[in-house]
Amino acid sequence: MATFTVNGKAVTVPNNQKLIRFLRDELHLTSVKDGCSEGACGTCTVLVDGKPTKACIPQTDKLEGKTIITVEGLSDFEKDAFAYAFGTAGAVQCGFCIPGMVISAKALIDGNPTPTREEAAFSIRNNICRCTGYVKIIDGILLAAEVLRAGEIPAPPEDWGLGARVPRVDVREKVTGTGIYPDDVYLDGMIYASAVRSAYPRARVLAIHTEEAKALSGVVGIFTAEDIPGNNKVGHLVRDWDTMIAVGDITHYLGDAICVVAAETQEILAQAKALVKVDYEELPMVRSPRDAMLPDAPLVHKSGNLLSHKHIQRGNPAEAIAKSKHILTQRFSTPWTEHAFLEPECAISFPEGDGVTVWSTDQGAYDTQHEILGMLGLPSEKVKVKNLLVGGGFGGKEDVSVQHHAALVAYLTKRPVKVKFSRAESLLIHPKRHPMEMEFSMGCDENGIIQGVAAEVIADTGAYASLGGPVLERACTHASGPYNYQNFEIDGWAYYTNNPPAGAFRGFGVTQTCFCVESLLNQMADLVGITPWEIRWRNAIRPGQELPNGQLVDESTGFAETLEAVKPYYDAAKYVGIGCAMKNAGVGVGIPDTGRVKLTVTDRKLHIFAGASCIGQGLGTVLTQMTVEKTGLKRDDIIYERSNTYLAPDSGTTSGSRQTLVTGEACLRACDQLCAALNGKTLADLEGQEFYGEYLAKTDPLGADVPNPVSHVAYGYATQICILNDDGTVKQIVAAHDVGRAVNPTSVEGQIEGGVVMSMGYALTEKYPLQDCKPLARYGTLGLLRSNQIPDVKALIVEKPGLNVALGAIGIGEITSIPTAPAIADAYFRYDGVFRTSLPLENTPYAKK
Repeated sequence: MATFTVNGKAVTVPNNQKLIRFLRDELHLTSVKDGCSEGACGTCTVLVDGKPTKACIPQTDKLEGKTIITVEGLSDFEKDAFAYAFGTAGAVQCGFCIPGMVISAKALIDGNPTPTREEAAFSIRNNICRCTGYVKIIDGILLAAEVLRAGEIPAPPEDWGLGARVPRVDVREKVTGTGIYPDDVYLDGMIYASAVRSAYPRARVLAIHTEEAKALSGVVGIFTAEDIPGNNKVGHLVRDWDTMIAVGDITHYLGDAICVVAAETQEILAQAKALVKVDYEELPMVRSPRDAMLPDAPLVHKSGNLLSHKHIQRGNPAEAIAKSKHILTQRFSTPWTEHAFLEPECAISFPEGDGVTVWSTDQGAYDTQHEILGMLGLPSEKVKVKNLLVGGGFGGKEDVSVQHHAALVAYLTKRPVKVKFSRAESLLIHPKRHPMEMEFSMGCDENGIIQGVAAEVIADTGAYASLGGPVLERACTHASGPYNYQNFEIDGWAYYTNNPPAGAFRGFGVTQTCFCVESLLNQMADLVGITPWEIRWRNAIRPGQELPNGQLVDESTGFAETLEAVKPYYDAAKYVGIGCAMKNAGVGVGIPDTGRVKLTVTDRKLHIFAGASCIGQGLGTVLTQMTVEKTGLKRDDIIYERSNTYLAPDSGTTSGSRQTLVTGEACLRACDQLCAALNGKTLADLEGQEFYGEYLAKTDPLGADVPNPVSHVAYGYATQICILNDDGTVKQIVAAHDVGRAVNPTSVEGQIEGGVVMSMGYALTEKYPLQDCKPLARYGTLGLLRSNQIPDVKALIVEKPGLNVALGAIGIGEITSIPTAPAIADAYFRYDGVFRTSLPLENTPYAKK
């Protein structure tokens, strides 16, 4: 038993427990986020006697007489100051880490009202952020200190049109901790559920013994594949993922669910799961694609071990390369990578009539609904899905993880239920970035003009398909780089193994192949005798020219302008590396890709409904600014509603950097109708009316028999350079990105900074090691960069008109991560003369730590 103070009120805790569990589960102080429960991420940071402390570490019995402060306990002025500062600076994206950041910042400012930038960065060294790259959080801390010293909150911006630097629409709720993520929900009568996972990567399930667990008081039910009313198989595109492994069937990886246990409390749930016994026949596992392609390899799936093969060819690269003055061939490899979003997967479900409602954190409410429908065997009107706040995704929340289990338990028990992953479960279960082995050949003439490129790619797609096929396809289609040549051929294979599945990850396969082609181009420049910058300038795709995929690029193509933007920094640096990239906006390659938006007028406010997930990229703010720009309405007239399947039209998955362009254009088309109706009227005159906009981003299928197929409706382009200090540490990364039109420059910069730092980790420090198909990493050992490790990141926005949709705006979410690794690798080659062909890079100051 212990008595201490929480936010000015004395509390007595009779039963010893982790402080985080008491604050969240009993006091419902949900600003204290549960990011890892391992003391690694900092999302649960609170003040204990004025010292920032991770609430997942101390036991309540050790806190006798202490004073605890959470974000809820800040003064109203402090809340206003941090909300203003973090919003103005652009410090908030997904928001899950932000209350912990605010607490660490408060501790700093309370003791040091005028901190330096270095002191601000150091103060949040124990708080991980995966979205922002820390740059704007540090800006926010310094601005908060300034506001707190002044004692006055500046007036908010009035101009919310296109190009305005305005705070995100959800800043305040994320800063103050009042915004609701699924794990923040506590419903009356709510139970808890979780799956018992496989003990072996590959084994036949012989029997599931649940009797002892069912006898435990407080267990509501234990469910197996036999209890599923519909189809046991789910899957984002390929229905090959088992909701649960049935008796007699074979497991595919350690993350497979054997049964789902539901109990009255989290403590009983843990006890019950430990009492479930499973009999297995252990079988040989498939550890790698090389193992998977052997003639006598065990079959991960009955259909075979090859998930997908892609062959893309234009021209005659073999002949072009053979005739080239300079020829290079090199093998490359890139590793598994974990998304490491700060919010572990969680879903709430509750019965509604003879169906269910699911509150989720995912990248597509309609995708989640479609998968649950098949599993429960229900029509669409019986399954409602709503996004609550989403604590980051980066591709890792496209597949269902906990949502279908929550829906199943709610449907079977007729009780509200929460299903959430521990961080260890999250690290194991959701799809990762594909590791790839690649061989690239390139030929250039005496002037460095690319004559042809040929490549092979082998990807480990793990236990299930997920997005493995499309990721392989994108890796292949973009492997040519943003250059003007016509001889290109690539063969790609994605193999099933018994490793954790691989799927969508920021960059969607292009991070892997871009590392190869850009590194090879840097090496080629040396052979030709020109700089790596110059070889890109000579080969850069320009308006009216033809990409290696045959598409004619339009007037919005600003690749050359990104090269020009970085040149002064490149020329002035001693040890400098360069990398470039292009990335599609929209799904493309002939796949249906439609954005839909509904605007409704209720209580004299305009409500924006789009069934598209906002996962930290700021979609709600983009649509709000576009609406203000198009209609002339004020910011306060507009309410952005979260994605759902029952009021908002399907706007597709938040994937492929598509939402700004595709759903943005749909929003503008709805605004056109609204403007016509507003002619001479006010919103009050339109009460109850609805306005619907739809935009199909029409493209040609891969391999279409047309002279110049339209692969994607738009491309973004980027050039990044990495500058090293004399000691080999990264001094600065300069990132120039062609975005067409920047809807909100502050948000664009934040996307660039976050993507750069994420891929700086990919290049230098991050690891997701496996041994016999088992992950060995914990959150704290993934190698994620911290705030006091990042260099100066300079984001250069290149705006170029020419795109005739979405007011010229091109999505930027993915491309920011693509050229960073080859730029860093090139910088180290200029530093020590070692040409590195695998990630993370070896023998750097970061690798030694």
